[in-house]
Amino acid sequence: MLGCFATVGSVIYVAYTALLEDFATNLSAQQVNETAHISSLVSQDLELRTSALAQFATILSHDDQLLPEAQLTSLLKKQQKLSELFPHSLTVSNANATLIAENTFVPNRVGTNYADRPHWREAMTTRKPVISRPLIGRTTGIPLMVFITPIVSDNGDLLGFATGTLQMNQSLLIPESVRNSASEDAIFLVVDSANFLFIEGSSTGKAIENLPDPGENLLIDAALSGVSFGEVETNSGEKLIYATSHLQRLGWLFIRAVPKSLATAPAQQAFSRFFVLSVSLTLGILLLTYLALRSTTASLTQMTRRIRSMIRKPESSRRLQQEGAPEVRDLAAAFNQLMDERDATNRLKVNFVSNVSHELRTPLTSMNGALRLLHSGTAGELPDRAKELTVLALRNGERLQRLIGDMLDFSKLSSGKLRVSVKTENLQTLLAETVGDNETMAREFDVKLAAPDIPAMSLDTDGHRLRQILDNFVSNAIKFSPKGGLVTLSAEKTDQNTLCITVSDQGKGVPGGFQKKIFNRFAQAETGTTRATSGTGLGLAISRELAKLLNGSVGYYNKNGAHFWVELPLNSTALAEGSSS
Repeated sequence: MLGCFATVGSVIYVAYTALLEDFATNLSAQQVNETAHISSLVSQDLELRTSALAQFATILSHDDQLLPEAQLTSLLKKQQKLSELFPHSLTVSNANATLIAENTFVPNRVGTNYADRPHWREAMTTRKPVISRPLIGRTTGIPLMVFITPIVSDNGDLLGFATGTLQMNQSLLIPESVRNSASEDAIFLVVDSANFLFIEGSSTGKAIENLPDPGENLLIDAALSGVSFGEVETNSGEKLIYATSHLQRLGWLFIRAVPKSLATAPAQQAFSRFFVLSVSLTLGILLLTYLALRSTTASLTQMTRRIRSMIRKPESSRRLQQEGAPEVRDLAAAFNQLMDERDATNRLKVNFVSNVSHELRTPLTSMNGALRLLHSGTAGELPDRAKELTVLALRNGERLQRLIGDMLDFSKLSSGKLRVSVKTENLQTLLAETVGDNETMAREFDVKLAAPDIPAMSLDTDGHRLRQILDNFVSNAIKFSPKGGLVTLSAEKTDQNTLCITVSDQGKGVPGGFQKKIFNRFAQAETGTTRATSGTGLGLAISRELAKLLNGSVGYYNKNGAHFWVELPLNSTALAEGSSS
């Protein structure tokens, strides 16, 4: 899942970066197209006004001379369409650039000579139409643009000039539709790059204004740097995407800019939709994958539980159900085959041990019997040395007989053939016999046995098997007690109507690494020592199985030594006797 989310996250990041770059590129291209379109519209407007004025100039002469001033004034006043193109004024000047006729009366304007103006000198020199830069009218004192068209005779002689003027603070060459269609966030500027003047878009709203000093307006600086489009950060920290277009005829630079947020906003919206869709699809795929894996692993989980149940209850069925995916069925079949072969091997070993134990038991019983007769003097008095050897042989024979007995009992327990014989037993008598039968072993290990304060009660159980459990506990306690130590047997009733018999020693207790397997078969706490070699490692395992047969349980705890206990159910008779005592 982490790998999947990392992959999706990387894809989303790359997609968002590419999307943002595409939106910024598209927005930049849009600004370039917009400025080019505006420049084209203005150029077309210039051509229209210039052509109309040139066409009008052709009717202002006759016989290679200008028409009389009165006739010129009359013609100027009749040019309604031309007046719409030049709403400020239409005038006619002679070849020396002196104004001789006008359509709108302005005091002291007729007779004014304009030959000192650069645009007039250019028109007089080139005899071609000229459009002036924005300027302040000499007699009107208002910002103007002047369109000058030469009046030429058929022989090519310069007769005068037809002039049209635009008042910059009232009529602009920028179409109204272009200005109105611009976005509220868009910035539209027109500057006279040759003369460093604002034509439109200045902060003060003036038609003609000097450009700010370098560094005051970073957008103007970027536009005048010669880079026709790009990205610029203003002094306030806002990022703008700008584009420029240059109108060569006027020397005007059209600048259009929009905030970069106009590109990031739709990109973020598109990214948000893409992100939600991607995450939803990813979660859906992960859910389907999880369900598929869950259905596949459910059989494995069930199989694992079944195997653990087999471990806890070895006597239960030892086969797995062969169902689920083909791989799971194959695994179950292989496990069942393994268990069949293992059970067959275990049966072979159990049968072998049982047969060998039976075969050894009969001659061993005869040998031990003969040794007892020799030791008792039935066959005659033996020398002292012979008696010692007889005692040693008899002790080892009895030990061997107990080992064989343990192996036979365990074989019967494993195969379920061991049966118990329940009858009423006296608790004090059982514990006293346990102490008495283990006294010899206790003396050998220099250990004392005691069973103080045993309550007088009886219980329904198999006394022989209970003695076998207690003998195993006492035998282990003696082996692992220090010299001079004390092994104590105690019994008490519990709140669960059971009797708990405990065998306690004063040894080191059960080692930590051995605690989980202490009741397993062939388990020994001190492998390789003389204490370990004195037993088979079956005693505690047999005790656990015998306790189950008696509907009880066994366990232990460490507290200043090891304390092994067996807990058995009490009958009603035992409870009555216990309460009367």
